[in-house]
Amino acid sequence: MNYICVCMKKTIQLEAMDPIEIYGVGNKILIEFCSYFPHLKVTARGTELILEGSESDIAEFNVRFAELIDKRHHKMNLTVYDVEDIFSGASGEQQHHRPTSDSIIVHGTDGKPIRARNKTQQDLISAYFENDLIFAVGPAGTGKTYMAIALAVRALKNREIKRIILTRPAVEAGERLGFLPGDLKDKLDPYLQPLYDALSDMIPSRRLHEFMEDGTIQIAPLAYMRGRTLDKACVILDEAQNTNLGQLKMFLTRMGTSAKFIVTGDATQIDLPRREDSGLLAGIRLLEGIKGIATIRFRNEDIVRHPLVTKIVKAFDQKAEGSSEE
Repeated sequence: MNYICVCMKKTIQLEAMDPIEIYGVGNKILIEFCSYFPHLKVTARGTELILEGSESDIAEFNVRFAELIDKRHHKMNLTVYDVEDIFSGASGEQQHHRPTSDSIIVHGTDGKPIRARNKTQQDLISAYFENDLIFAVGPAGTGKTYMAIALAVRALKNREIKRIILTRPAVEAGERLGFLPGDLKDKLDPYLQPLYDALSDMIPSRRLHEFMEDGTIQIAPLAYMRGRTLDKACVILDEAQNTNLGQLKMFLTRMGTSAKFIVTGDATQIDLPRREDSGLLAGIRLLEGIKGIATIRFRNEDIVRHPLVTKIVKAFDQKAEGSSEE
């Protein structure tokens, strides 16, 4: 069976309005807007926008573009954030509401909503809004880091923070860092790749590149945190089981005003030469009970990756328990 795609053409006329007020300097806002319509050809000629594509795409563009113009009538200047708000369905009142168990944290770059997938993930979300420092500990595959990054991206989009800072200790997991090719950045990037992957799920690649270029989003090894004061930011320390107590203290004391710190880790996956040097669980015990600090503990039942991951984790846990009994 052959399918015929009917291509239509339509012209939108901007009336009594300078195009730059809608398109932005260098057409930045228009380019962002059009990125949501990859199959639609959009040509800007002064006060005219010429659309070429399917009837449904053109109709959707019309509706969304009318919302953008309406926003301009209520604001001095538009920004690319206003475009994101339109396509995420967020209004000024909706943007800053606290997510409930079934509400969306952010939309992924594929348009799919990202929300809590089990009670423990929802507990992490609740803890984020009630505390400034959260420890999220548990086995691999439970979505600890992914949920933390989703909350950080949400806060950035809602202008609740100015920066996202993601960090990991550069500890070798069976490989030798010095033997990897390239300069220091090239050697460290593989350790930070899981953080890039999560961000790429939630922020369009062009925008992510811009955020990293201007420092709005920073990804760096833990050693680079020393001496800094991190304020108006959501700061996430991943793989914290590979920090010693001194490193953990150094990180936590970087907290500045209006900051949220999230520490994630799995005490069963310590890559330090001596497992007993890990400071994660010791740090949690030390800080337990302090107001403003919460600990969320994930279990094997919370694993949200491939069903086999749960069985793999359980098998290794049983092997570890057997070894400790011998």
